[in-house]
Amino acid sequence: MAKGNFPACLADVLVHEGGYTNNPKDPGNWTGGKVGSGTLKGTKKGIAAASYPALDIKNLSDAKIAELYEANYWRKIRGDDLPSGVDLSTMDYGVNSGPSRSAKELQRVVGVEADGRIGPVTILAVKAADPRVVIKGHCGRRMSFLRGLAIWNTFGRGWSTRVANVEAKALSWVSSKSQLEADAKAARDKAVAQGSGAAVGTGGGIGADQAPDLSWLPVWAIVAVVAAIVVPLVIRTIINAQRAQALASVAKEA
Repeated sequence: MAKGNFPACLADVLVHEGGYTNNPKDPGNWTGGKVGSGTLKGTKKGIAAASYPALDIKNLSDAKIAELYEANYWRKIRGDDLPSGVDLSTMDYGVNSGPSRSAKELQRVVGVEADGRIGPVTILAVKAADPRVVIKGHCGRRMSFLRGLAIWNTFGRGWSTRVANVEAKALSWVSSKSQLEADAKAARDKAVAQGSGAAVGTGGGIGADQAPDLSWLPVWAIVAVVAAIVVPLVIRTIINAQRAQALASVAKEA
């Protein structure tokens, strides 16, 4: 795609943002940035009360929303200077978790100082790298961050679906059909392997004969050990299944 990708990136971001939401469990919906802090004003198309406490969130116009995105996200990540695809992954992450955090993760992917400010050194490093590698690495680091949040259990499935779709869309701008098909297969194979690992962890399914002998442990300890083994595998299985589906979808359209 040609540069000047702001309209295309914004359109994709807004697909995931949806309309007006006012979930009291989401700290972004509160003007104080914490659940129960300030006033519950909600979020509209990604414009959250926590970031814009003075705005009438519910009644924001589309033109005002686009203006806010360009000024507070696109320009802060130097969107016009980033390669296609990388601009989308960086903007979407910035919308969810802040431009500085997104910039730092991008900088870590390309091996420059992670100061959260995208300048000439970062731009040069990103442009010198394979955009497919940058996009995958950036989205992978984003998922690691999201999984560590206390509200993962409430919002995790939606977040992982979104990241999978953003990664797939970003990759579709810089990849051939065959590359996308290979990406989808790799994600699907990971999901299958991780699903089998989860089955082994519970002592059932494929490879159950290789499950560890935990009979000497008290019941509470067995439950804790199994959960520690199985839950991360189940989460990774779901994440890679979502990635496989999203990548297969964009490959089909390529």
